Amino acid sequence: MCNLKVIETYKSYLQNYSLEQLRFITDEGVWSIGQMYDHLILVAHEYLDNVETCAAAEVEQKLGKTEFGEQLYSIGGFPPIKIKLPDELNTPPSNSDSKEILIGRLDQVLQRLILWESKVDTINTNYKVKHEGFGWLNAREWYDLVNMHFRHHLRQKCVLEQKLRF
Repeated sequence: MCNLKVIETYKSYLQNYSLEQLRFITDEGVWSIGQMYDHLILVAHEYLDNVETCAAAEVEQKLGKTEFGEQLYSIGGFPPIKIKLPDELNTPPSNSDSKEILIGRLDQVLQRLILWESKVDTINTNYKVKHEGFGWLNAREWYDLVNMHFRHHLRQKCVLEQKLRF
């Protein structure tokens, strides 16, 4: 599923939730569906910011990916496991956006993806930005990571939906 299609899929899923369902938190420490959307949007912008940083770079980076980064890109996505971020990186996402606001924010991500879609492969592959878990990634790898991250959270979305008690 390409970047544009996966985001359109997430937008269509939003239509199925009431505001109460979107904000419903099943257990302490578990995100609501709305928080999951907020997380996806914030991280997508972070990854696309790194695409821009690669595009503006002037110094080549010869270092590459970590072992986990190599595995991630060789299989084309995250393994079907839960990934827990360190506490300092795990601030709970916002749980206040409406469906309309989330759709607007997803549209902003889409616009940035469309902007970079035709340019990303023209950026020097040795212009890289470091990801703390995956190592040094170039613009194409950061761009592709947006899609991998959205697809990874589809599993979480299904689990959260099963716990909705409405």
